[in-house]
Amino acid sequence: MRVQCAFFPLLGGALVNIASAAIRDIRDAPPAAPVVPGAYIVELDDNHDVDSFYNDLSASNVEADPRLDLSSSLFKGCSFRLRNASNDDADVAALKISSMPKVRKLWPIRIHNRPNDEIVWTGDAKSPSLSLKKRQEPGNDTFTPHVMTQIDKLRAEGITGAGVKIGIVDTGVDYNHPALGNGCFGPGCLFSYGTDLVGDDYTGANAPVPDADPYDNCAGHGTHVSGIIAAQTNEMGFTGAAPDVTLGMYRVFGCQGGSSDDVLIAAFNQAYEDGSDIITASIGGPSGWSEDPWAVVAQRIVEAGVIVTAAAGNDGSNGLFYASSAANGKKVTAVASVENTEIPLLLVSASFAVDNATSEAFGWQAGNPEYANISLPLWAVSNNTDIEDDACNPLPDGTPDLSGYLVLVREANCGFDVSAQNVADKGAKYIIFYSNVPTTAQAYIYVEEILGAGMVTDKQGAEWVGLLNEGKEIIVDITDQISTGKIVELAENTPYGGLVSSFSSWGPTWEVEVKPQLATPGGDILSTWPLDLGGYSVLSGTSMATPLAAAIYALVSQARGTLDPSTLERVLSATAIAKVWAEDTSGRLAPVPQQGGGLVQVYDAAHTNTLLSVSSISFNDTDNFIPSANFSIENLGPDEVTYEIGHVEAVTMYTWKEGQADGYPAYYPNPIANETATLEFSTTKITIPAGGSADVTVTPTPPSGLDEARLPVYSGYITINSTSGNALSIPYLGVVGSMFSAPTMLDPDWTFLSNYTNTLERAAGNQTFTIPFPTNSTSDPDSSIGYPTAVIQLQFGTPLLRCDVVPLDNTTDIATTDVLGVEVLGSVLNFPVEYSQRNYYISPFTGLLTDGVAVPEGRYQFLVRVLRVFGDPEKAEDYDSVALQPFSIKYV
Repeated sequence: MRVQCAFFPLLGGALVNIASAAIRDIRDAPPAAPVVPGAYIVELDDNHDVDSFYNDLSASNVEADPRLDLSSSLFKGCSFRLRNASNDDADVAALKISSMPKVRKLWPIRIHNRPNDEIVWTGDAKSPSLSLKKRQEPGNDTFTPHVMTQIDKLRAEGITGAGVKIGIVDTGVDYNHPALGNGCFGPGCLFSYGTDLVGDDYTGANAPVPDADPYDNCAGHGTHVSGIIAAQTNEMGFTGAAPDVTLGMYRVFGCQGGSSDDVLIAAFNQAYEDGSDIITASIGGPSGWSEDPWAVVAQRIVEAGVIVTAAAGNDGSNGLFYASSAANGKKVTAVASVENTEIPLLLVSASFAVDNATSEAFGWQAGNPEYANISLPLWAVSNNTDIEDDACNPLPDGTPDLSGYLVLVREANCGFDVSAQNVADKGAKYIIFYSNVPTTAQAYIYVEEILGAGMVTDKQGAEWVGLLNEGKEIIVDITDQISTGKIVELAENTPYGGLVSSFSSWGPTWEVEVKPQLATPGGDILSTWPLDLGGYSVLSGTSMATPLAAAIYALVSQARGTLDPSTLERVLSATAIAKVWAEDTSGRLAPVPQQGGGLVQVYDAAHTNTLLSVSSISFNDTDNFIPSANFSIENLGPDEVTYEIGHVEAVTMYTWKEGQADGYPAYYPNPIANETATLEFSTTKITIPAGGSADVTVTPTPPSGLDEARLPVYSGYITINSTSGNALSIPYLGVVGSMFSAPTMLDPDWTFLSNYTNTLERAAGNQTFTIPFPTNSTSDPDSSIGYPTAVIQLQFGTPLLRCDVVPLDNTTDIATTDVLGVEVLGSVLNFPVEYSQRNYYISPFTGLLTDGVAVPEGRYQFLVRVLRVFGDPEKAEDYDSVALQPFSIKYV
């Protein structure tokens, strides 16, 4: 899932994103997410209903078009769009609506981009065939994501997820796929329930047009997710992790564009009301706050007894404190990604025969120039598969005329063309390289004499060289790739197979809650794809890890006989394997904010006879330090068990680079520190009788000698090893330093007054802006008009961002209001903003305040104030403030 969304303003329409591409080139922060202009989600008090709310709107002369009824047993409310309202009118109306007695909360509707996981390859819908070059015996589950997580072992016991209902919120599904129902949708089918909430033409910005059929043949993402969970037996030789679950699909994306919060909330509500035991969503965007409306609904669903798995996000390059919504919801299982140990390669199918025996299939990657139809004996330049300079020098005089051969060359350090020219000098017309790494590449040859080139894997090349060294004759038959089928070969993923994916987003939340919870394989995952788009594909992202986690929950719930979200999360986290840090060779464990409890081990989770009372522990930051924490160990087994309690440290990581604590936080990989926390326990060895339990107190000592201004995050694992064979752990984390006292909230170089026609350039102080007098009939600000504009870049998350207009002379007749000790006329449209990630904002001022009043001509100043994490919104001293350059407004 790779998405970039960012914030929920308290009131208002969309903040402007003009010139965002240019700013992304030179600035670090992402832009704030778009919202649907004039559209809102409202939550009502329990003793009111949607009809009475719309009656109250009408009585208040607020015209609105209903969007969705979001009422469920857990959430009472709706979404609507103000009728014929500009952004200016919308803010005025929103202010009025939010003050209604029956309104509990009002949120603008944010648009989430569709998941942007990396599409490694897809099948070709026009290709005659697609098959897997199998390496397993029939009946054995050797699909590497399953082996990595012990799914194969649990499946061998007959555990398949039977009786569990999983509701998928995604792009829809191609249930015509033979592995996903073969055209069957409805009761008795693999996909037995669900709906399309939006229609093909929905983009996130327009009105959804729902129908009852969640079929998709234009997006693919939901079809891939579905196959990971429950694909049936197919020609690719794999099945989903839990093939006997019952699936529901809630389509929330059209063929293009994004989806809105109200649609996502409606999908979650319906999946819950339809009886889903597990709801999974590989959707989200950077947030870091559990107060987002979608995250709030997801939390309530978990508290009501339904498991929710959500993608941690694919923004790992942004480093620490970049948790995603709705994964950052409290009690929601945020899922990180681990790299697959094998990479499925999509290759062109061909064949070879040894000494005229039966032909064997192999795969090759097309290069340039492309092969025509050829059938030639193979000749290898070298009999050494470790050679690094194969054909880098002229071939010896005894070399035969190579014009009648397909010449095999190991990929060399001199480049394709050098090797190709040297074999061409001996008459070669066709060349096939074999890779010097497990994967393949495109061999582009610009040597006139070479008529065809391609590449095979290192293993295929080594096999051929070995046969030739034995004196065997190999005849290779290659048909042009347009008329032949494709084949999938599995290549070993070195050196990163089994390690946490670099794209996987990092926690913790801004309030130092542990995120993510778990990790499963999400890199280079083979699964189903719409038939019209190729049938199968390989994708990488936490979007792939998340449905696997949902399937794992189904398997373990069947094995343990419970669907309780807390119990299952605790056993999955406790039995997971923490992975080592991918960026060095020290063997230290990767930080908890990257992997949570680690790579899930399904068989161990299903069979552990020890239950821990917590799945993770946060000791918070220095200001809010938790000096001790308790957890209990419950022995569910029939015998007395002795437990030894210990501690393994993970890498401590700084939020900022050295000397850059006043700048944007560090990108991945963040700088690390050698210091780690120490833990003391009330006991390090305890014997618990059958059916008994015992409490343990852990007292942490955070690492010392660190630069607290750079906010180092420490973490590790409490280990609980037993005489019954259970090896369990509890992940923990904390922050050395004060989140409240983070060295910088605003970028001083990129928080300034600018002209709306050129937002990248700082405006001169005391500049006069000549603009049209604002009226309620205007729509979005015209980018050709030079409005005074506040450019704001946040360096840190904030629970509240203000941008107020301060008068600098006494010519205005508008009453001022004391806001946090400063007399202001009001806020710039779309402010204040609640719960923002570290984003940038471009906010033109048309002269109209949030309350709909136009300021008169005069001198003004924007006052930007950012509430610090854990700050009190009523205390001025808890804000960072920047007064932008003074300016004057003149109307025409």
